[in-house]
Amino acid sequence: MLVAEAPMTLPKVSINADQPSTTLHNYYEAHKFLRREAPGRLVNALGQRTMLVSEDFIVGYQVALEEEVGDAAGEIMYRCGFEWGRQDITGFETRFTAEFGFGPGDAKFGMMLETWWWPLQAAGWGAWRYDLSHRKEGLVFIDLFDSAVARSIGNVGKVVCHYYAGMFAAVFGHLARRELSGIEIQCYSMGEDHCKFLIGSSKRINAAQFWVAEGATATEVMSRL
Repeated sequence: MLVAEAPMTLPKVSINADQPSTTLHNYYEAHKFLRREAPGRLVNALGQRTMLVSEDFIVGYQVALEEEVGDAAGEIMYRCGFEWGRQDITGFETRFTAEFGFGPGDAKFGMMLETWWWPLQAAGWGAWRYDLSHRKEGLVFIDLFDSAVARSIGNVGKVVCHYYAGMFAAVFGHLARRELSGIEIQCYSMGEDHCKFLIGSSKRINAAQFWVAEGATATEVMSRL
C-alpha cells in the first residue's frame, strides 16, 4: 500500500493539470503537490496515486473497524501502518538515490529525514518533530502535530494514532537496520495539544505499553525508561 493511497485531509483546491518542471522540496501548496491525470485519477508529485477523503471517512473507518474486531483494532491498524512505513521508506531510498546520486545513509541524517517526511506533511498527515537525543539508549521520541486521525476523531480519551506508531517503527527500524517497535504515549484525542510516540526495542515498548495502560503520562513513561 502506497502511503499516498491512505486517507488524507486537504482543503478544497483547484488541481492543476501541469506539474512543476523542476524538482521541488518542502512545499505544501496542494495545487503544486497534486495533479489530476484523468477523471477519477489523482496523483501526487511523486507519481503515487492519491485520494482525498473527509474527516467523516476517517472516523467511520476507525469506528467500523473497532465495532468489527474490538480491542484488536489497534493492533490491526499498527500492522497496516508498519507495512505502509516499510514500503514507503524502501521507495524513498530509491527516489533519494536517483535524485541526489548517493544513498540516504550517506546524507546528513536530519536532511534525509526531512526529505522523507515532507511529502507526508503535504498530503495532510501533519507536522513532526523528532528527538534523537536518547538514541544511545536505543530510544527515539517523535512529536506529531495535527494528526489526520486524531484531529478527525476528536477527544475520546485514548490514543488513536496506531497507523503512525507502526509507520514510525518500520521507518526507524529500517534506518537502524534492526527490528524496532513503536507506541503512542500521548495523543491529541486524549486532550493533549499534540501526539507523542516512542520508538525502541520490543522489550522497552512492551514496558511502555503496560505503563500507558495503567494511566501513566508521557512524562512518567519517559522518566521510567
